[in-house]
Amino acid sequence: MRVHKLTIAALAVAAGLSLTACQSDNAAATGKSDQSSTSTDAAASTSGSGSDSGSSDQGGGKGTAAGTSSTSGKGTATETSANGKGTAAGTGSHASGSGIGKCLTSDLKISATDNTIDGDPDATVVVALTNASGHDCRISGYAGVDLKTNAGTISAKRTGQETISTVLKNGKEIDFPINYPFNKTGGTGVRITGLVVTPPDETHSVALNWPGEASLPATDGSGEPVKIGPIGSAGQGGE
Repeated sequence: MRVHKLTIAALAVAAGLSLTACQSDNAAATGKSDQSSTSTDAAASTSGSGSDSGSSDQGGGKGTAAGTSSTSGKGTATETSANGKGTAAGTGSHASGSGIGKCLTSDLKISATDNTIDGDPDATVVVALTNASGHDCRISGYAGVDLKTNAGTISAKRTGQETISTVLKNGKEIDFPINYPFNKTGGTGVRITGLVVTPPDETHSVALNWPGEASLPATDGSGEPVKIGPIGSAGQGGE
């Protein structure tokens, strides 16, 4: 009996030790799991907070930068540029509209009329330039005048009178005279066959029929030349 009691007591002690060991192991295992879980949650919490904060800050930063640069900066620059271009274009258009250009040959209707008066020392043909352009134009100076003859072309000489710049209104006329000597030689002289007129500062000419005397005196070059007055000086002798 004593032996059995000892055996039972020994078994009881062993069982107690075993149970204590098992509980200790379980506690250790449970401690590791809780720590892991806590670490994971903390990491997740830290990671989530950092991501949200970074995303929010980054998003806010980008939004502000984009709004300031794109909307305010570029918008203002574009508007200023557009205003600048508009002003420049307007100024150019205004300057062009208010400025009056020179009279071109294509702007003018040109005609010639005999205006010789009995008793004058020279014969006179008056050339009229009428503005038919539909707008005003400016004209001044001397026209180019060539008389076509059977002996060749005779270019008229300028009288040397002062020139005046004139705004020729649409539909209005301005004149200048051609003065030339009478043929009093009794001969046929130099026969005039035509007239060519080139407006001042132009290169395009107009050919006209000659309305004056039929001929010029044949000379050796010592006689009176064909003369023209400036634009606007029509009258006997260019007065």
